[in-house]
Order: sequence, then structure tokens, then C-alpha cells
Amino acid sequence: MNAPARSRRLVVVLVAMALGASAGAAVPDPADQSIRQFLAQDGTQPPYRAVRRLEAWNGSRSAWMEAVTAYSQSAGFRYEITAEGGSDSIRNRVLRAMLDGEREIIAVGESARSALARENYTFQPKGIGADGLANIQLTPRRKERVLVSGTMLLRPRGGDLVRLEGRLAKSPSFWVKNVDIVRIYERINGVVVPVRLESQAQVRFLGEATLRMTYRYSEVAGRAVKLR
Repeated sequence: MNAPARSRRLVVVLVAMALGASAGAAVPDPADQSIRQFLAQDGTQPPYRAVRRLEAWNGSRSAWMEAVTAYSQSAGFRYEITAEGGSDSIRNRVLRAMLDGEREIIAVGESARSALARENYTFQPKGIGADGLANIQLTPRRKERVLVSGTMLLRPRGGDLVRLEGRLAKSPSFWVKNVDIVRIYERINGVVVPVRLESQAQVRFLGEATLRMTYRYSEVAGRAVKLR
């Protein structure tokens, strides 16, 4: 093959490679696309009213609590315990401490620092799992009690948050440390809100504790929630 022919052949190969690369780049990565859609959503905390049931176990001891909780931008987070039972130490050091901690975080304006946003996290798409959800690795930018090091699972279409799991970047209190969480979300009244939290943690002087919290919403975003 003479020099001009070899040159033409090389040009053809390079053009083919370039076209192939362009075609591949044009196909969107579903996981990457889902995180872009998620970050484009309005992450503002909507006003709500919900009954929460909190349950915790530590060895042979257990406790439970039911509380009416409410949030609005003007009034912040409020709760009223309507019923409780079981171990006094677990109720006070775990269950009540969780509600108090949430109220404090919101009162001092720390909730913005917990948002799933680029200011607080780096996001790394890890593909689509067997369950059809996009896996996104979460890496906190700071070591704070309101941030989670772990993974969130999104719907590839729309970017709705379905599940978040990992460990709190910092212990939330003197009494509770090494907190591993799983939080489940649903879309209610057009807004994605948490509906279930499961957690395991080490409680000082008490050992490992397991926590479950469920939400039963009556109002979200200023509208009544239809019973299901």
C-alpha cells in the first residue's frame, strides 16, 4: 500500500473511531442522569404533620413512643408525645433524644447543612442495581452529625429518592455513636418525604441498640393526605 493510500486508510479509521466515540457519549448514563434530575428538584422541606411511632431495643430492654410531629418554616419542628412505654433509659437517651436532636438542628438552622446537595456531598453514580434503582455513592464534604456516608438509591426516571443508607459522619450525641441508618422515602402530595427509618447504634453504657421509626402523615405541603 502506497503512502497516500495508507494516509487515506488512517483518516478513515480515525473518523470511524471519532464517530464511534461520539455515538457512545450520546447515550446517557441512567445513574448519572438520575442524580442530575434529583439535584434539579426543589429540596426545600415542606410543611407537614405526622404521627411518628418510635421503637428501640437494647438487649432484653425495649421502649416505644408515639408523638404527633409537625414542621413549618415559621414555627420550626414541634412534637408532642401522646403515648410511651418500656425502658425509661431507652426512652430518654434514644427516643426522646432523637426528637430533641431534630428540633435543635432545625432551630439553629443546621438543617440546610444536612441537605442532599453539592454543598454538602460529592455524588458518584455507581450504575443501576438489580432492583432497577440508580446507585449513587454519597461522600460528605465535612464530618458532621447531620451528614451520611453511604449510598442513596434513586428512580432512574425522574430522580426520586427511594432509599438512603449509610453511617452518620459524626455521632449525634454523647449517648449515641456509630449510627448506621436506612431511610425509606415515598412521594406524597407531590413531595418526596421519609416514611420509615431503621437504625443501629452504640448507646454509651448500654451497648448496641436498634431503632425503628415510622411516619403516618396527615398533612404534607399544606394539603390533607388521603388515607390508604
